[in-house]
Amino acid sequence: MRKPTLHLCASDLYLWPIFFLFFLSLPNYAHAAPTTQSQALSSQSTINEILDALDARGKNLRDFSAKVVLTDTDISTGDSTINTGVTIFQRKGVDDARIRVAFTQKQVGDKILPPVDHQYTLDNGILDDRDYKKQKETITRVLKPGQKLDLFKLGQGPFPLPLGQKREDVLNIFQVTRIAPDPADPPQTVHLQLTPKNGTQFAKQFKTIDIWVDTSTAMPRRIQTIDINQTTTRMTDLTNVKINGDITDKDFIQPPMPPDSDVVDGPYAQ
Repeated sequence: MRKPTLHLCASDLYLWPIFFLFFLSLPNYAHAAPTTQSQALSSQSTINEILDALDARGKNLRDFSAKVVLTDTDISTGDSTINTGVTIFQRKGVDDARIRVAFTQKQVGDKILPPVDHQYTLDNGILDDRDYKKQKETITRVLKPGQKLDLFKLGQGPFPLPLGQKREDVLNIFQVTRIAPDPADPPQTVHLQLTPKNGTQFAKQFKTIDIWVDTSTAMPRRIQTIDINQTTTRMTDLTNVKINGDITDKDFIQPPMPPDSDVVDGPYAQ
Protein backbone atom coordinates (compact mmCIF):
# COMPACT_ATOMS: atom_id res chain seq x y z
CA MET A 1 0.00 0.00 0.00
CA ARG A 2 1.66 3.25 -1.18
CA LYS A 3 1.00 6.44 0.77
CA PRO A 4 1.90 10.11 0.31
CA THR A 5 5.24 11.21 1.70
CA LEU A 6 5.89 12.44 5.20
CA HIS A 7 7.79 15.75 5.03
CA LEU A 8 11.22 14.85 6.37
CA CYS A 9 14.12 17.28 6.56
CA ALA A 10 17.58 16.01 5.80
CA SER A 11 18.67 17.29 9.19
CA ASP A 12 16.19 14.87 10.78
CA LEU A 13 18.19 11.83 9.64
CA TYR A 14 19.19 10.52 13.03
CA LEU A 15 21.55 8.04 11.43
CA TRP A 16 23.94 10.74 10.22
CA PRO A 17 26.80 9.54 12.48
CA ILE A 18 26.77 6.29 10.52
CA PHE A 19 26.20 7.91 7.14
CA PHE A 20 29.26 10.16 7.54
CA LEU A 21 31.23 8.22 4.94
CA PHE A 22 28.74 9.04 2.22
CA PHE A 23 30.61 12.36 1.99
CA LEU A 24 32.82 10.49 -0.50
CA SER A 25 30.40 11.44 -3.25
CA LEU A 26 31.83 14.95 -3.13
CA PRO A 27 32.61 16.33 -6.57
CA ASN A 28 36.07 17.70 -5.70
CA TYR A 29 37.31 14.18 -5.02
CA ALA A 30 38.14 14.05 -8.70
CA HIS A 31 40.90 16.57 -8.07
CA ALA A 32 42.42 14.68 -5.12
CA ALA A 33 45.52 12.59 -5.65
CA PRO A 34 44.44 8.92 -5.68
CA THR A 35 47.66 7.95 -3.91
CA THR A 36 46.97 10.14 -0.85
CA GLN A 37 47.99 8.20 2.25
CA SER A 38 46.61 8.56 5.75
CA GLN A 39 49.13 10.02 8.13
CA ALA A 40 50.29 7.71 10.92
CA LEU A 41 48.88 8.81 14.27
CA SER A 42 49.98 8.30 17.85
CA SER A 43 48.88 9.31 21.32
CA GLN A 44 51.10 12.38 20.87
CA SER A 45 49.57 13.56 17.57
CA THR A 46 48.49 17.19 17.40
CA ILE A 47 45.08 18.48 16.37
CA ASN A 48 46.44 19.49 12.96
CA GLU A 49 47.97 16.06 12.41
CA ILE A 50 44.72 14.30 13.31
CA LEU A 51 42.62 16.52 11.04
CA ASP A 52 45.08 16.03 8.18
CA ALA A 53 44.95 12.25 8.69
CA LEU A 54 41.13 12.30 8.61
CA ASP A 55 41.26 14.31 5.40
CA ALA A 56 43.66 11.85 3.77
CA ARG A 57 41.67 8.84 4.99
CA GLY A 58 38.57 10.10 3.26
CA LYS A 59 40.35 10.62 -0.03
CA ASN A 60 41.65 7.06 -0.43
CA LEU A 61 38.68 5.10 0.87
CA ARG A 62 36.99 2.84 -1.70
CA ASP A 63 34.77 0.78 0.59
CA PHE A 64 34.40 -0.42 4.16
CA SER A 65 32.31 -2.68 6.36
CA ALA A 66 31.85 -2.66 10.12
CA LYS A 67 29.72 -3.72 13.05
CA VAL A 68 27.78 -0.71 14.32
CA VAL A 69 26.24 0.04 17.70
CA LEU A 70 24.07 3.16 17.96
CA THR A 71 23.22 4.29 21.50
CA ASP A 72 20.74 7.07 22.30
CA THR A 73 20.78 8.23 25.92
CA ASP A 74 18.37 10.62 27.63
CA ILE A 75 20.67 12.93 29.57
CA SER A 76 18.10 13.75 32.27
CA THR A 77 17.12 10.15 33.06
CA GLY A 78 20.08 8.11 31.84
CA ASP A 79 17.72 5.82 29.91
CA SER A 80 19.29 4.34 26.77
CA THR A 81 18.16 2.67 23.57
CA ILE A 82 20.78 0.59 21.75
CA ASN A 83 20.54 -0.56 18.12
CA THR A 84 23.09 -3.10 16.87
CA GLY A 85 23.82 -4.17 13.32
CA VAL A 86 26.24 -3.87 10.41
CA THR A 87 27.07 -1.19 7.88
CA ILE A 88 28.72 -1.26 4.45
CA PHE A 89 29.95 1.55 2.22
CA GLN A 90 31.04 1.52 -1.42
CA ARG A 91 32.27 4.20 -3.77
CA LYS A 92 30.53 3.73 -7.13
CA GLY A 93 32.50 6.38 -9.00
CA VAL A 94 34.33 9.66 -8.66
CA ASP A 95 31.22 11.52 -7.53
CA ASP A 96 28.95 8.69 -6.49
CA ALA A 97 28.80 6.40 -3.44
CA ARG A 98 26.31 4.43 -1.38
CA ILE A 99 25.96 3.15 2.16
CA ARG A 100 23.69 0.71 4.00
CA VAL A 101 22.97 0.12 7.67
CA ALA A 102 21.09 -3.01 8.78
CA PHE A 103 19.99 -3.29 12.41
CA THR A 104 19.20 -6.74 13.78
CA GLN A 105 19.00 -6.14 17.53
CA LYS A 106 17.38 -3.48 19.72
CA GLN A 107 17.77 -3.01 23.45
CA VAL A 108 15.76 -0.60 25.61
CA GLY A 109 17.34 -0.19 29.03
CA ASP A 110 18.21 -3.69 30.20
CA LYS A 111 15.60 -5.37 28.02
CA ILE A 112 16.68 -6.96 24.75
CA LEU A 113 13.73 -6.92 22.37
CA PRO A 114 12.84 -9.63 19.82
CA PRO A 115 15.07 -9.64 16.72
CA VAL A 116 14.52 -6.75 14.33
CA ASP A 117 15.18 -6.35 10.60
CA HIS A 118 15.48 -2.63 9.95
CA GLN A 119 17.58 -1.47 7.01
CA TYR A 120 18.58 1.98 5.79
CA THR A 121 20.16 2.51 2.36
CA LEU A 122 21.41 5.86 1.06
CA ASP A 123 22.02 5.62 -2.70
CA ASN A 124 21.48 7.91 -5.70
CA GLY A 125 20.32 10.71 -3.40
CA ILE A 126 17.53 8.54 -1.94
CA LEU A 127 17.22 7.27 1.63
CA ASP A 128 15.29 3.98 1.67
CA ASP A 129 14.15 3.04 5.20
CA ARG A 130 12.80 -0.54 5.35
CA ASP A 131 11.40 -2.14 8.47
CA TYR A 132 10.68 -5.71 7.41
CA LYS A 133 9.13 -6.79 10.72
CA LYS A 134 6.69 -3.86 10.79
CA GLN A 135 6.16 -4.15 7.01
CA LYS A 136 6.81 -0.44 6.44
CA GLU A 137 9.04 1.32 3.92
CA THR A 138 9.77 5.07 3.86
CA ILE A 139 11.51 6.59 0.83
CA THR A 140 13.01 10.07 1.22
CA ARG A 141 14.73 11.95 -1.59
CA VAL A 142 17.50 14.01 -0.05
CA LEU A 143 18.66 15.33 -3.44
CA LYS A 144 16.62 16.65 -6.33
CA PRO A 145 16.94 14.68 -9.60
CA GLY A 146 20.25 15.59 -11.19
CA GLN A 147 21.35 17.68 -8.22
CA LYS A 148 24.99 17.41 -7.16
CA LEU A 149 25.39 18.46 -3.54
CA ASP A 150 27.93 17.20 -1.06
CA LEU A 151 25.69 16.33 1.88
CA PHE A 152 28.72 16.00 4.13
CA LYS A 153 30.77 19.03 3.10
CA LEU A 154 31.08 21.35 6.05
CA GLY A 155 28.80 24.35 5.58
CA GLN A 156 26.62 22.67 2.91
CA GLY A 157 24.98 19.57 4.35
CA PRO A 158 23.61 18.54 7.74
CA PHE A 159 26.33 15.96 8.51
CA PRO A 160 29.18 17.66 10.42
CA LEU A 161 32.16 15.31 10.33
CA PRO A 162 35.70 16.24 9.26
CA LEU A 163 36.50 13.00 7.41
CA GLY A 164 37.70 13.93 3.92
CA GLN A 165 37.52 17.64 4.78
CA LYS A 166 40.37 20.13 4.64
CA ARG A 167 41.75 21.08 8.02
CA GLU A 168 41.19 24.78 7.32
CA ASP A 169 37.49 24.18 6.59
CA VAL A 170 37.05 22.28 9.86
CA LEU A 171 38.78 24.98 11.92
CA ASN A 172 36.66 27.69 10.29
CA ILE A 173 33.47 26.10 11.61
CA PHE A 174 34.53 24.37 14.84
CA GLN A 175 36.61 25.05 17.89
CA VAL A 176 38.63 21.83 18.03
CA THR A 177 40.03 20.50 21.31
CA ARG A 178 42.31 17.54 21.94
CA ILE A 179 40.83 15.49 24.81
CA ALA A 180 43.12 13.57 27.14
CA PRO A 181 42.97 9.76 27.02
CA ASP A 182 40.42 8.02 29.22
CA PRO A 183 40.20 4.33 30.22
CA ALA A 184 36.73 4.19 28.63
CA ASP A 185 38.07 5.23 25.21
CA PRO A 186 38.12 2.67 22.39
CA PRO A 187 41.62 1.14 22.30
CA GLN A 188 44.29 2.74 20.11
CA THR A 189 42.35 5.93 19.45
CA VAL A 190 42.83 9.67 19.83
CA HIS A 191 39.96 11.91 20.89
CA LEU A 192 38.90 15.26 19.41
CA GLN A 193 35.98 17.41 20.54
CA LEU A 194 34.37 19.77 18.03
CA THR A 195 32.34 22.71 19.33
CA PRO A 196 30.44 24.60 16.63
CA LYS A 197 31.37 28.28 16.45
CA ASN A 198 28.67 30.90 16.96
CA GLY A 199 26.90 31.84 13.77
CA THR A 200 27.54 28.53 12.00
CA GLN A 201 24.68 26.22 10.99
CA PHE A 202 25.81 23.51 13.40
CA ALA A 203 25.68 25.88 16.39
CA LYS A 204 21.89 25.58 16.16
CA GLN A 205 21.98 21.77 16.22
CA PHE A 206 24.84 20.50 18.38
CA LYS A 207 26.44 21.41 21.68
CA THR A 208 29.47 19.22 20.97
CA ILE A 209 30.62 16.53 18.55
CA ASP A 210 33.25 14.09 19.82
CA ILE A 211 35.29 11.83 17.55
CA TRP A 212 37.62 8.99 18.52
CA VAL A 213 40.02 8.27 15.64
CA ASP A 214 41.84 4.95 15.19
CA THR A 215 45.58 5.67 15.23
CA SER A 216 46.42 2.91 12.74
CA THR A 217 43.70 3.52 10.13
CA ALA A 218 42.65 7.17 10.74
CA MET A 219 39.03 5.96 10.68
CA PRO A 220 36.53 7.26 13.24
CA ARG A 221 35.84 4.46 15.73
CA ARG A 222 33.37 6.35 17.91
CA ILE A 223 31.23 9.42 17.23
CA GLN A 224 29.26 11.10 20.01
CA THR A 225 26.98 14.12 19.76
CA ILE A 226 25.08 16.18 22.30
CA ASP A 227 22.18 18.16 20.89
CA ILE A 228 21.99 21.91 21.41
CA ASN A 229 19.30 21.52 24.10
CA GLN A 230 21.49 18.97 25.91
CA THR A 231 18.67 16.45 26.13
CA THR A 232 20.19 13.50 24.21
CA THR A 233 23.59 11.93 23.80
CA ARG A 234 23.94 9.90 20.59
CA MET A 235 26.93 7.58 20.31
CA THR A 236 27.96 5.44 17.36
CA ASP A 237 30.62 2.75 17.77
CA LEU A 238 32.24 1.04 14.79
CA THR A 239 34.14 -2.23 15.33
CA ASN A 240 35.49 -5.02 13.09
CA VAL A 241 36.18 -2.34 10.50
CA LYS A 242 37.44 -3.67 7.15
CA ILE A 243 38.76 -1.02 4.75
CA ASN A 244 39.05 -1.29 0.94
CA GLY A 245 37.94 -4.90 0.86
CA ASP A 246 35.62 -6.56 -1.62
CA ILE A 247 32.21 -4.87 -1.31
CA THR A 248 30.24 -5.57 -4.52
CA ASP A 249 26.84 -4.82 -6.03
CA LYS A 250 25.39 -8.01 -4.56
CA ASP A 251 25.97 -6.68 -1.05
CA PHE A 252 23.44 -3.92 -1.78
CA ILE A 253 20.68 -6.17 -3.13
CA GLN A 254 17.64 -5.76 -0.89
CA PRO A 255 15.07 -8.48 -0.30
CA PRO A 256 11.56 -7.49 -1.36
CA MET A 257 9.19 -6.07 1.21
CA PRO A 258 6.43 -8.40 2.45
CA PRO A 259 3.14 -8.27 0.51
CA ASP A 260 0.76 -5.47 1.54
CA SER A 261 3.54 -3.47 3.21
CA ASP A 262 2.93 0.24 3.76
CA VAL A 263 5.14 2.37 1.52
CA VAL A 264 5.60 6.09 2.17
CA ASP A 265 7.09 7.66 -0.95
CA GLY A 266 7.58 11.27 -1.87
CA PRO A 267 9.63 13.95 -3.62
CA TYR A 268 12.68 15.86 -2.45
CA ALA A 269 12.57 16.74 1.26
CA GLN A 270 14.14 20.11 1.99
